Amino acid sequence: MKPEMRQRIVSVLALVFVIGLSVLLFLNRDRIQENIPMLEALGYPGVFLLSLVANASIILPLPGVLVTSTMGAILNPFWVAVAAGTGSALGELTGYLAGYSGRSVVARNEWSERVESWIKRYGDWAVLLLAIIPNPAFDMVGIFAGALKMPLWRFLLWCWLGKIIKMMVFAYGGNAIFNIFP
Repeated sequence: MKPEMRQRIVSVLALVFVIGLSVLLFLNRDRIQENIPMLEALGYPGVFLLSLVANASIILPLPGVLVTSTMGAILNPFWVAVAAGTGSALGELTGYLAGYSGRSVVARNEWSERVESWIKRYGDWAVLLLAIIPNPAFDMVGIFAGALKMPLWRFLLWCWLGKIIKMMVFAYGGNAIFNIFP
């Protein structure tokens, strides 16, 4: 099989996976919301799973950072941040795979052009910084990283570090708020 054909097959499979997972999460969003208390009862693995699910959906709002803040008050905030950051980074694989499957999944506008330019110019540092900043549009970063064929391990490493830093802020912030207002 020619490398171009193999690349196309992998791209199509990645796109089908991302679309299927997003549709599955969207269709089951009420069930996911109902099970948040059960996930919280699972402790650190629950934080990991919720963060994974919240970030695996492409541009679907799920309350990952709210649970991170709450769990930061209940459990050790450091380990909550590590669990949430790890789940969050792994969840971003859907965006990366969507981008890797082809540029046609990316809407072109001024903002997307700027993000793509940052990733081209600054690479790892752009992924790290944009992963730290709380924004629902981080999926675009993963999409562009995949479209630009950034090595997966580099994307995951810098995304993971940025997500842990961001989740530290939420976990320790939640801990402080819940301790100030018991």
